[in-house]
Amino acid sequence: MAHRPRTFFAAALITSGAALFALQPLALAKDDGPKQSRVPAAEVIGEPVQCINLSQIRSTQVRDDQTIDFIMNGGKVYRNELPYQCSTLGFDRAFSYATSISQLCNVDIITVVRNIGGRLDNGGSCGLGQFTPVKLVKTPK
Repeated sequence: MAHRPRTFFAAALITSGAALFALQPLALAKDDGPKQSRVPAAEVIGEPVQCINLSQIRSTQVRDDQTIDFIMNGGKVYRNELPYQCSTLGFDRAFSYATSISQLCNVDIITVVRNIGGRLDNGGSCGLGQFTPVKLVKTPK
């Protein structure tokens, strides 16, 4: 009798897997239209800098796996485009950093913070790029 639940469970998994496999072409069929980026358009308004003052950061907006906007006191925005994609950063939208000075610089490393079942866990670590002052462009809806 103990084998029936296992057999049923395995059969259910195989059936579910077969159904998912059969539906895979439908899931992969996508509209060939342009993808909507979560990164808002921005106009560069100055030269990139290597560091920004930590005390001036009001908030951050993680836009995707490679783009973070640092909103400063007074409303100035610095866009940091990481040199390489940082896995799950765009999904988790949270990161931490450690620095021994009062600035965050392009040589610093951020670590993705993941929320797993209500518990915070460290994800991958990634290097920052330069901080480019930008003005976010409002797009008509």
